[in-house]
Amino acid sequence: MDTIDTATGARAHRGFNAMFRRDRVTLGVFFPIEAFQGSSPTMANQVELARRAEALGFDALWFRDVPLLDPAFGDIGQVYDPWVYLGYIAAQTSRIALATGSIVLPLRHPLHVAKAAASVDVLSGGRLVLGVATGDRPVEFPAFQQPFETRDEAFRESVAVLREAWTQRFPEIRSSRVCLSGTDLVPKPPFGSVPMLVTGRARQSLDWIARHADGWVNYPRSPDIQAAMLREWREAQRAALGRAEKPFAQSLYIDLAEDANCPPAPIHLGYRLGEKPLAALLLRFGQAGVSHVALNLKYSRRPAGDVLEQLGARVLPVIREHRLSTQP
Repeated sequence: MDTIDTATGARAHRGFNAMFRRDRVTLGVFFPIEAFQGSSPTMANQVELARRAEALGFDALWFRDVPLLDPAFGDIGQVYDPWVYLGYIAAQTSRIALATGSIVLPLRHPLHVAKAAASVDVLSGGRLVLGVATGDRPVEFPAFQQPFETRDEAFRESVAVLREAWTQRFPEIRSSRVCLSGTDLVPKPPFGSVPMLVTGRARQSLDWIARHADGWVNYPRSPDIQAAMLREWREAQRAALGRAEKPFAQSLYIDLAEDANCPPAPIHLGYRLGEKPLAALLLRFGQAGVSHVALNLKYSRRPAGDVLEQLGARVLPVIREHRLSTQP
């Protein structure tokens, strides 16, 4: 299948190519692969479910970065540090892409992020796709003694440091948090750079995202609203780069009903619906230009393993047999 080309080297990357195709929308699943109430998942059977997702043909496993528990926010993601968990799951899988959604760059030193990301990418055989963000929980920033108000500046600095540290030998880097001279970052990513996806606006202009990211990740919206955002995304790329070929991904919470024809009903950041309306919805997203949808099963009323099996047997084949005609 034809893959999406980019200007920053992602076209050769295994994980990026698994997630982003020109002719179809692809599917990923968020950790924890679990239906649970409240903020704390059990994290039970996650390795088995990750392996099963790979065997069923899902295209990506998604890892969140939630440094601290904020009781007001009520969400701790997959509990474990994303870098530790990425290494653990990478060793248990062999083909599926490993995506972060998303590493909070202002709360982490950019050289640590560069080394961790390159290490995971090398050890996984080029499967890491690095989603990055500015962070949306103000309570975390004082704990790390980082200013919340200037997180957009720290984000831009980190992106620049990551690119240079990955692609240059013994680079000279001087910024507000980095003074690198006479030393080098190792390992280097196996495909030249780790693909980076910016999540949301990250307090940046869309022109900046078009120039500096390999793709854009956004939040769940209706297909019509998402289509309008995709038009804006393509226009920003054409204005900045003269072409529009970088992908767009989104998350989606689902509660998959046993009734295959159950019509969509809104839930938080997604829908309760049957497998047939879900397949139709995913195809509408794909026709609008969404390249990848990352499913979150937190609000499911059924065990996540059962939902995963149904998605693999009944939804994935439907979206794969439909070739999309939309052009990026």
